[in-house]
Amino acid sequence: MVSRYTVLGLAAEAEPLAPGLHIVATPIGNLGDISLRALSTLAAADRVLAEDSRVTKILLAHYGIATPLIPYHEHNAAEMQPQLLARLAAGEKLALVSDAGTPLVSDPGQRLVEAAIAAGHPVTAVPGASAVLAGLVLSGLPGERFYFEGFLPSRTAERRRRIRALAAIPATLVLFEAPHRIAETLQDLAALLGARGAAVARELTKKFETIRRGILPDLAERFAAEPPPKGEIVVIVGPPLGEAEADEVAIDRALAAALATHSQRDAVALVAGELGLPRKRVYARALRLAAGEGGDA
Repeated sequence: MVSRYTVLGLAAEAEPLAPGLHIVATPIGNLGDISLRALSTLAAADRVLAEDSRVTKILLAHYGIATPLIPYHEHNAAEMQPQLLARLAAGEKLALVSDAGTPLVSDPGQRLVEAAIAAGHPVTAVPGASAVLAGLVLSGLPGERFYFEGFLPSRTAERRRRIRALAAIPATLVLFEAPHRIAETLQDLAALLGARGAAVARELTKKFETIRRGILPDLAERFAAEPPPKGEIVVIVGPPLGEAEADEVAIDRALAAALATHSQRDAVALVAGELGLPRKRVYARALRLAAGEGGDA
C-alpha cells in the first residue's frame, strides 16, 4: 500500500519506513515548520502516538495524512506501554509526537523510548522545531553553553529553592512558565539571580510572537505591572555575571534613575557617590548610554 501526503496542494508519495519507534518533531505553532522527512514518516507509519490527539489531528489533516492515531500521554502511559511494545515486537512502524515541538522535552515519551531501547527495538529521531532552541537563539544571550530546566515548581518555597540551586550553573538558563505565574517567577529570578540579562519569549512562531529583552529586575517590574500574558512562554536567563559586568549593570540602572531628574553632570556625581566608584568610570558609562550603546530595550 502506498502512503501519501500533500504539500502546497501537490500529492507526494511517502518513502518506505523501517519498523521501529520514530520520534518525530512537529511545529510549535506555525504548521509550515515541519520537514518533508517528518511528513513522510507520519504518512508511512502504521500508527501515530499523539500526546494530544486533537492537536495532531489538525496537523495530519492539513497535510492530507490518514495514519490512525493512538493517544499516548501521562495519564495512560503505564497502561499503553505494554501494548505499544507488543506492536513494535510485531514489526510495526510507530511515530511518536508530542502536542508541539520535539518529543521527550517535558512530555511522557521518555519512558516509552527507554522501554523500546531496553527491549532492543530500533529507535530513530526525526529532528525539527524546538521552543527551547527558538527561544535561546532569539534571546540574544550566550548560546555556547545552556541548561534546560523546564518548568520550575509552582509553589513559591520550592521554586525559590530550585532557583538557588540553578544560580551557580555557568550557563544560560532556559525555562518554561505558565502565563499566570510569569510575573511571580520573574520576581523570584530577579531577587535570587540579580541583574542578569534575560528574555521572555511568548507564542514563538505564531502570529502574536513577542520577545521582550532586558535585565531580570526590569522585566520583573514590567510584567508585575501588566495583566498576565496569553500563550506559551519561554524564559531565557543569561549566565552568572562577572564582577565588572555586575558593576556596569548597577551603574546603568542608577544612571537611568538619576538622569530622570538630574543633569548628566549631577547624575554622574550622584551615582559615583552612591556606588563608591570613580567619577571618571561612571562618566564614561553615561557617555555610552547617551550614545545608545547600553543594554537591550
